Amino acid sequence: MALRILGDSWEAFLSWLARMDPSRREIMLASFALVVLFVVGTTGYALLEGWSWMEGLYMTFITLSTIGFQEVHTLSDAGRLFTLGLGITGIGLLTFVVARSAQLLLASERLRERRIMKKINDLSDHYIICGYGRVGQRLAEDLDAAGHPFVVVDVAEDEIAELRKNNILHVQGNAEEDAVLKKAGIDRAQCLIPTLPEDSSNVFVTLTAREMNPELFILARTVDHSNQSKLLHAGADKVIAPSEVGADRMAQVVLRPNVDQFMERVLHVKSLSLQIEEVKVHSSAPLAGQSLAESNFRQQFDAVVIGIIDADTGEMTFNPTPSARIDAGDILIVLGDSDIIQALREKVCTP
Repeated sequence: MALRILGDSWEAFLSWLARMDPSRREIMLASFALVVLFVVGTTGYALLEGWSWMEGLYMTFITLSTIGFQEVHTLSDAGRLFTLGLGITGIGLLTFVVARSAQLLLASERLRERRIMKKINDLSDHYIICGYGRVGQRLAEDLDAAGHPFVVVDVAEDEIAELRKNNILHVQGNAEEDAVLKKAGIDRAQCLIPTLPEDSSNVFVTLTAREMNPELFILARTVDHSNQSKLLHAGADKVIAPSEVGADRMAQVVLRPNVDQFMERVLHVKSLSLQIEEVKVHSSAPLAGQSLAESNFRQQFDAVVIGIIDADTGEMTFNPTPSARIDAGDILIVLGDSDIIQALREKVCTP
């Protein structure tokens, strides 16, 4: 019975090895051979020299690892010949394991990079974040929470390691280079957001991106407000200074605390209640061609239209009247529950 169980276990082990990747199988077998060599070395020193098992194991270790400490005890001629054979066999085997492991690690890294690039190549209408600092990380979190595809471009190894850890699509390289932006899919992107720590870098990235994709929407970060005009002339559609936004928010809290409390509840990305969203009206949508009063929007959808952006002129009508007309292509700025807005986007503003 015991032999049968042993035979079945051996067959299962051989079957598992046969299914394994050839490179991994070679490393596994070589590692197993090293273990066997440690057993043989320990036993050999115990039998040939009469040493204890611990002394034999220690002598085997310093021989195979080439540490070079002195012998535990003076070896006999037979012991020295045994050590020669052990060293030649073990050092060669150990070198093979280390070399093959390094090759496998390098191949795995290249395979992972190819998988990332394949996913990036499949993207379209995505966002590109240049720089994974504090601003870039917050943008990535918000885009991920909203379900929008994005790619992060950064050159720092620490940031790349963090992106890998979080399974975020990324390209390692200088965002000022055409080849790097091309890898990020700039020709298919919807928006580029340079968040690099220096305005000069953001200007150069904006210039490069605008030349590569004239239709791209570019939202640039500036550290110094005086550089805003430079970024706009470089091709940015909008420029934001995070420090000024933070100062404005602090002033809002102090001067209008109740208004700030309301806006925080509405605009907070992790809020589970109200949201302000934009919804585009399709030409075949039920809402197209109706006024707000005719659509009975407030009562039917339990949401509020706080603005309408005209499809032809791009002008926004804030707080539209009930007679305001909703035309195909218009963008509705809607305040309401997230589920209602999603249903509105999927069932009412589409064909």
